[in-house]
Amino acid sequence: MELLIKNGRIVDFSHDVFGDIYIKDGVIKEIGQGLKKDCETISAKGKVVMPAFTDLHSHFRDPGFTYKEDIESGSMAAVKGGYTAVNLMGNTKPVCSTMKTVNYVLDRAKKIGLVDINQTVSITRDLEGKDMTHLKELENNIKSISDDGKGVCSSEIMLQAMKIAKKKDWVVMSHAEDMEVTHESTRLSENLMTIRDIELARFTGAHLHLCHVSTKEAMKEIKRAKKQGFNVTCEVTPHHIALTGEDRYKVNPPLREEEDRQYIIKAIKEGYVDAIGTDHAPHTKEDKENGACGISGIETSFSICYTELVKNNNISLNKLSEIMSKNPSEILKFNKGRIELGYDGDLVIVDLEKKYTVDSKSFLSKGKNTCFNGMQLYGVVLRTIKSGITVYNI
Repeated sequence: MELLIKNGRIVDFSHDVFGDIYIKDGVIKEIGQGLKKDCETISAKGKVVMPAFTDLHSHFRDPGFTYKEDIESGSMAAVKGGYTAVNLMGNTKPVCSTMKTVNYVLDRAKKIGLVDINQTVSITRDLEGKDMTHLKELENNIKSISDDGKGVCSSEIMLQAMKIAKKKDWVVMSHAEDMEVTHESTRLSENLMTIRDIELARFTGAHLHLCHVSTKEAMKEIKRAKKQGFNVTCEVTPHHIALTGEDRYKVNPPLREEEDRQYIIKAIKEGYVDAIGTDHAPHTKEDKENGACGISGIETSFSICYTELVKNNNISLNKLSEIMSKNPSEILKFNKGRIELGYDGDLVIVDLEKKYTVDSKSFLSKGKNTCFNGMQLYGVVLRTIKSGITVYNI
C-alpha cells in the first residue's frame, strides 16, 4: 500500500514546511518537494498536514455499557476527530482488571481496524480500592494502570502500585480526587491527591501521569515536580481549556474558574503541559439528566484546542501538535506523532480557516452529550489517514 500527499503545509512539533509526504507499507518513507510516485495521490494544496492525534484518555464503554458507546462507534468518532491512537480507561463492566477483558478490547479494535488502542488496566481489582493482586497476572503488553473515575484513597495501595509500575515500566495514571473531602470541596480534593501522588512518585521513581488537571494549585505542584526532575507528566482537557463555571456542565473534575483556565493556558505556553486528553465520556440523554458526569469530546477536541489556544492565545501550531500528537504518543510508546522517516504514516489533513458550528446530531459517537452545541469553531479535519490508508474523509 502506497500513498503520496502533495503540496501541503507540513506541520508537526518541530517542522513547518511546504512539501510532499510518501507513505509505503504503513510508514513514512520520503519527505520532500516534487516527489513523483506511481500510486494513489492526494492533493493537500492550501491545507495543513499534521501527525494524527493520540488521545491519552478516553472511554469507549465496551464491554458492558455499549448503549453509551462501543469500540466501533468510538473508533469512528476518533478518526472523525483526527485520532488514530486512543488510550481507553478501565471503568467498564466488567472492570478491566483481567487480561481477558484487555484482550477482548484489543481484538475488537484490531478487527475494526480504524484506530490503535491501548487498554489501561485498573490499579485495584474492580475499582474497589483494596486488592491489587491482579497486577501480578498482567502480561507484557500492558502499558498503563489507572482507577480513573475514582481516586485511590489508600496511600499504601498507591505506593505499592507505583513500586510495581516502576519495575514493569508502566505509567500510573492518576484520577486525582480525594473522595473523603470531595463533598467539602472538589478543588481541595484534587489538590490534596495531586500532592500525595507526586510525593509517592518522587519516593518510588514511578512514571506518574496526572489526568484532567483542572486547578491552578494542582498545576503549580506539577510545575514544581517537573522542575525538581520527578518522573511526572500531565494532561488537560479541551473543556477545561475553553470553559468555566462549575454549574455550566457536569464533568469530573468540574469546570473551574477563569483564573484556573488562564493558568492552564499559561502552563501550556511554558511547556509544563504534556498532552491534551479528551476524557471522551459518552452518555445517553437519560444518563446525563440523571446526573452522569462527562462530555463526548473526541470529535471536537482539535477544533476547540486550535480555536482557543492557537487563534485566541497565540500558541503555535507546532506546540499544539506536540501536545496532541508527539508527547502522548511517546508516553504510550506509539511510533506516531511526528512527520519523520520511519514513523507510522498516520496523518490528518486539516483546513484551519474553515469555520463550523458544533451540532452534536452530526456526531459519529453514540454520545451526543456536549456543552459546545452551537459554538462556532475553526479548524476542520478533512481527512484522517492511518498507515497510509484513508480511514475518514469528509
